[in-house]
Amino acid sequence: MANFRRFRPEDLNKLSKCNLDPFTETYDLGFYLQYYAKWPSLFQVAEDQHGNIIGYIMGKLESSPDVYRFSEHYLPWHAHITAVTVAPEARRLGIGRLLTEQLEMAADANDAWFVDLFVRVSNHKAIAFYKSMGYSVYRVVKDYYGEHSSDPTLSSEDAYDMRKPMKRDVKRQHVRDDGEKHEVNPSDVW
Repeated sequence: MANFRRFRPEDLNKLSKCNLDPFTETYDLGFYLQYYAKWPSLFQVAEDQHGNIIGYIMGKLESSPDVYRFSEHYLPWHAHITAVTVAPEARRLGIGRLLTEQLEMAADANDAWFVDLFVRVSNHKAIAFYKSMGYSVYRVVKDYYGEHSSDPTLSSEDAYDMRKPMKRDVKRQHVRDDGEKHEVNPSDVW
């Protein structure tokens, strides 16, 4: 059984079991603390009965700067999943799904148009997981993981920008069915 709660700074020393997966980005301490300070309700952890962190999700609420409002790449108010990961021994228990659903509820509460995330095109398990939760590919970001990867041993790779519309997007304006056909460069992602 897992307990879900907001991240606390002392949890930084307990994230290593979750960050062992080669698909999970590991960030510097300041990055985690920035999310804690700016979006505390979107930084959640799951812990086991012994207090070990067995999963976490980091998210934020954002939009593109107004100067880009008329650009084809403008992003309206939305929630973004920066990281979601579950320790290997706690996978297939629904923890990732519950963490993601909590972030989606926060996105709806903050009147976001959609939730988006980036995932390596080779991470088939994660892509299938997100699709099972209603996410679809919005676009392909060419060579996203190369310039942005924190692991220099991983080669450059494209990312899927996946999205799920929230309640506000009744007309489904911010998702598409043929996202694999739409390619952009990392510099076009704001």
